Amino acid sequence: MTAELVRGQNHLLSQARLEIRVSAGAPVVAGATLSDEHGKIHGKEWVAHPGAPTLPGLEVSRQAAADHRLAVDLDAVPEAVHRVSVLLALPTGVGGPVRFGAVAAPFVAVTGLDGSEVASYTITGLDAESAVVALELYRRQGVWKVRAIGQGYAGGLAELLADQNLPEAGLLANGINDAVAQGLARSVQAPLQGDRTRQPAAPAVGPDQGGTAATSPYGTQGPSGAVSPPPATQPYGAQAPQNTPEPGYPAAPADPPAAGINYSHPGRQNTAPPPPAPPAPPAQPGRPGQPVAGDATGWSMDERLYNQVWGMFEDLARTTAAYRSAVDFADSRMEKELDQVLSDPRSRIGGQGDAAREAAQAKHAQLVDQARATLDRDLAQLTAESDVVEPALPPAYARWDNPVWHAYRVPMETPMALRLGDLYLPESDPLRIPMLVRLPLERGLWIDSGQSGSLDGSFHDSHDLRRLALETALAHAARLLAVHPAGDFTVHVIDPAGSGAQALAPLVQTGVLGAPPAVGAAGVTEVLGRLTQRVDLVQMAVRGGASESLPPGFDTSEQLLIVHDFPHGFDDRAVNQLRYLADEGPSVGVHLMMVADREEAAAYGPLLDPLWRSLLRLTPVPEDHLADPWVGHAWTYEPPLVPPGSQVLQQVLTQVAAARRSWNR
Repeated sequence: MTAELVRGQNHLLSQARLEIRVSAGAPVVAGATLSDEHGKIHGKEWVAHPGAPTLPGLEVSRQAAADHRLAVDLDAVPEAVHRVSVLLALPTGVGGPVRFGAVAAPFVAVTGLDGSEVASYTITGLDAESAVVALELYRRQGVWKVRAIGQGYAGGLAELLADQNLPEAGLLANGINDAVAQGLARSVQAPLQGDRTRQPAAPAVGPDQGGTAATSPYGTQGPSGAVSPPPATQPYGAQAPQNTPEPGYPAAPADPPAAGINYSHPGRQNTAPPPPAPPAPPAQPGRPGQPVAGDATGWSMDERLYNQVWGMFEDLARTTAAYRSAVDFADSRMEKELDQVLSDPRSRIGGQGDAAREAAQAKHAQLVDQARATLDRDLAQLTAESDVVEPALPPAYARWDNPVWHAYRVPMETPMALRLGDLYLPESDPLRIPMLVRLPLERGLWIDSGQSGSLDGSFHDSHDLRRLALETALAHAARLLAVHPAGDFTVHVIDPAGSGAQALAPLVQTGVLGAPPAVGAAGVTEVLGRLTQRVDLVQMAVRGGASESLPPGFDTSEQLLIVHDFPHGFDDRAVNQLRYLADEGPSVGVHLMMVADREEAAAYGPLLDPLWRSLLRLTPVPEDHLADPWVGHAWTYEPPLVPPGSQVLQQVLTQVAAARRSWNR
């Protein structure tokens, strides 16, 4: 029976391997400190936080989230540790709430690995506090107990850590906040809560100017669309509500293998709105659990497919976390058993020692094999689902080699999401998960053309990387144009030196650009000034409730600015305008796509750090730099390049241009 604690109350813990589950009304940072029998923390090495999430017997989330699961193995903590304190804090500098009084009361539960609650505590009475010691696990006379604390601090993490007598508490708090900000910058943003209702994968066994205008190398601009009518729902590309991150935690494994992913259609849904679209076809009789495309909740097939893909993403993240945790447990168990053997001089040599070592290694192999078998089972199920889902994806979600593009027609409405590439983990190769993001884009994109840690090592030449980066940007821009109705999306290009003329030729020759690519410092000044003025004008109109007072003929379509070869042609004023567009543009339908090498802009120093953090970094070659919003795995990103020799992109852009010309008549 669950013990519902009040502040100061304690409860006996009968098991050593536990989960601490946190549920808050907003994204919070979860951490923990270890202290000795006198309550002393022996330095920052005894603090688990997103920047250093793992300590012996303890693992916390790698980023801020509304829900967390912290893994605890009390048998594995050092002998000197007598107290484990669980900390919660509101992240700073990310635009969220700054005090716990503005959000729902945090709820903390201590559970077994099977999910059964041992004790729970709702932290009430918080107001101006932005950090709190939620509860503590403490050892007394060889017995572990949990105590509800609920001690809040208005001074945030720095005050909390200082109160625990931690040296350099302020520096550590700043480091934790920086790690959280970096984690959010590299995280693939989860859908809104309620978008997905899949069951997570079961765990396995075992426990981040000025200047004259240059002559354009592009030649004559083809015909393009001009003024577009206001969209029906969001007239000025208002930003969608901020996504709430999903739980992020390293899944704690369970001792026995559990059932795999449930693919039965009813079992993967909760209460859902009555969809006006026809329901997804049921599994074939006699074959329960067969994967079905669209096997998720949603009002339309596109929404159900979107939710299903995100469910696959979460399933793969969690089952891989369970496998990795099980392997870590097997490793630590073997090390502990070997240490026990070596600590006894009588067993270091001779048959007794050899037998003990062989037994420890055999147990290790058994645990790892069992965990791998569970992972392989889940991967097989996810692969079967992917084989069904991929062919059913609409153009906005499909790869460029999908046959759906051969029947492409310019859509009548904007889809809910867009594919930016593929994601996979080392354990899941060759299974790929589509990387879908909601529309309208809430963050700009940065296509990194600099030297990066590409996994295959195939591209080290800077010229090849620049070419691939621009081709990746072209593929993204073409897809954005293709999935919007005619006249609802306009693309602008800044190419100061004209070095991208060849790669950008499909956009120019088909006539889908809003204007010819801007070249030279004067071109940079003109485009940035026009778009900055547009953001200011729409913001004033929306804030003043005077949207109908915009000038006649005002182009209300979504705008995308592609910036190539930054910072060439940019002076300080242009750089500030670029930062302004990155921060304020998405909320009024002006989006930024940078094709740049950060090292080339190093002269600006920390001035540009907020710009890079505000953009979602993508690479032109596979690289493991993106994180999921649940566990924080480093996922390998693959860009959505058009297959060599394929004419699909040219054909799609030609149809888009023809639809724009027809619309403008």
